[in-house]
Amino acid sequence: MPFSSQDIVDAGKIGLDYYLRNNPIDQIAVERPFLKALMASKQEAPGAKQYISEQLRYRYQSNFQWFNGAQVVTYNRRQSIEVTLFAWRAAHDGFALDEDRLAQNGIIINENSHAATDASDAEKLQLTNLFQEQSEILRLGFEEKFSQALHLDGTQSADAVVGLDALVSLTPTTGVVGSIDRSLASNIWWRNTASTGLTTTTTTGNILDQMEISWRACVRNGGRPNKIIAGGLFLDGFRQFMTKTFGRVDYGSVAIFREVKAGTELDQFAFHGVPMEWSPEFADLDTLYGPGTPWDKRMYMMNTKYLRLRPLQGHDMITRKPPRAYDKYEYYWGMTWRGAETLSRSNAQAVLSVA
Repeated sequence: MPFSSQDIVDAGKIGLDYYLRNNPIDQIAVERPFLKALMASKQEAPGAKQYISEQLRYRYQSNFQWFNGAQVVTYNRRQSIEVTLFAWRAAHDGFALDEDRLAQNGIIINENSHAATDASDAEKLQLTNLFQEQSEILRLGFEEKFSQALHLDGTQSADAVVGLDALVSLTPTTGVVGSIDRSLASNIWWRNTASTGLTTTTTTGNILDQMEISWRACVRNGGRPNKIIAGGLFLDGFRQFMTKTFGRVDYGSVAIFREVKAGTELDQFAFHGVPMEWSPEFADLDTLYGPGTPWDKRMYMMNTKYLRLRPLQGHDMITRKPPRAYDKYEYYWGMTWRGAETLSRSNAQAVLSVA
């Protein structure tokens, strides 16, 4: 017996829901470490007309004073909160199957029936296999492009989110981030640490010094970084400096060492006990966008408590089932996401790059 049109539509939606639920994006391994970190700490945002906001305490305005006896003291009115505004954006991906494609896979549709039909086991197997493949490549394709976008500064499209390249900037004294102008002297608290052109030559290289300086700047302004992500060229430069200068990658009391993960053959650097994760995506971003400072030469020290993915409530990776168009014998399925990538403490983040 053939499938009805409704059977096909429902099977696609059920298959997509099942695949996304049982193969969730937040189970990504080391291949996309930045997306993995954001998904682990994401926080839903309530519906907003245009922006997702973060409230920041940026000053104390203390009225502290010494006094004695009946000396007059003063009081002040304090305004210590600044509000950021991050425009939320919408992302979509989807696939379509026309009746010819279904027929090529041995799937027959009875257009005149809207009730459930008793399809053969062979037809059900063919349909399941087809939707499993389509659902998998939909998720993987969405994941790839979504992750790339979360790294970029948002200028690649008027409808893209503002990503890491703008939030933790190589030029933190310029630009407006979250509606706050970083170029103003009064807003130096809204600047991340940036150190570029680091050298890795024997003994005279400054890579280790600048890593220490950046680490202390982050710790001073909001706590120790909990995520370090670097490109392959940065890690190569770091390793070469350490081995050529000290003959090994650990030195003295500096908490730099190679950490062997249990059950794997992978070696991994760590800095002050935080693993320095290699991001294969950095090289891909260089190939796709060719930035002035290559991603593969960068390292980010981040505190993900203050750098978050903020999906709108009810809009986090939603599967969609649009109706079939009247003028096409084709069926559609998709997934959408709405939200923003936000920053609530800039000076707790750092970016470094080697020459």
